Amino acid sequence: MKIAVLHPGEMGVSVAASLQQSGHEVDWVADGRSNATVVRAEPFNRLESLAALAGNVAAVLSVCPPGEALAQAQAVAEAGFTGLYVDANAVSPETAERVADIYGTDYVDGGIIGPPAKRPGSTRLYLSGTRASEVAGLFTDSPLEAIAFSENNTSASVLKMAYAAYTKGSSALLLLVNAMAEQAGVRQTLNAEWAISQTGLEERSANTARGTSRKAWRFEGEMEEIARTFRSFGLPGEFHDGAAQLYSRMAGLKDLPASDLEEVMAAIT
Repeated sequence: MKIAVLHPGEMGVSVAASLQQSGHEVDWVADGRSNATVVRAEPFNRLESLAALAGNVAAVLSVCPPGEALAQAQAVAEAGFTGLYVDANAVSPETAERVADIYGTDYVDGGIIGPPAKRPGSTRLYLSGTRASEVAGLFTDSPLEAIAFSENNTSASVLKMAYAAYTKGSSALLLLVNAMAEQAGVRQTLNAEWAISQTGLEERSANTARGTSRKAWRFEGEMEEIARTFRSFGLPGEFHDGAAQLYSRMAGLKDLPASDLEEVMAAIT
């Protein structure tokens, strides 16, 4: 099957490689992509623009920052593509429904949990929608485990929102607590108390800073989608609104080496 992956960033390139390993021909679109993307996408077939998708590929799999997901879906449709569209982005059910409205029964909702899929058992692509099982079957011989679990158009997105609400939300909270304690002059004493009653939390703080600093720019939009999800179920979304603000303050760390906790706290404050 000919499948386009939009776009081969760090996660997208692992999805593209998984499809290729399963025997599919993988395309990507070069228009507007960075030099880093061009290098990552070298093993795949290059198309110059979205217009080349129409009649050339049977399916499109979207892996992009959450804030761009709807615009990406609209642009692909406007380019004349009418095949199977898989939105594997971290978006709210409201956004997922809007994408589903564009593609109808050819839409499949996706949510990726885990790091870029480089080894079996590390990463799962959860899928929902009437053609979810069909999409799961595209990854049979790859390190990315694809799981079709519902025919609902938004279930995969809700699952991703719930998962990331804790993982990335708790990371934001931990970084914010460190920054506040540092500003107040009590962080050294807080770390001493953590060593007694919350063993490992000081080390976790340092690891969280290093692990999130270069990726925080992507997390702002995801936190906003999570806040929107909570509100859609009648629950407070303000916690993740705050997490979005924190990750926004860290956006300048994107192109730097992994930052330590002191550097991250400086960016936050």
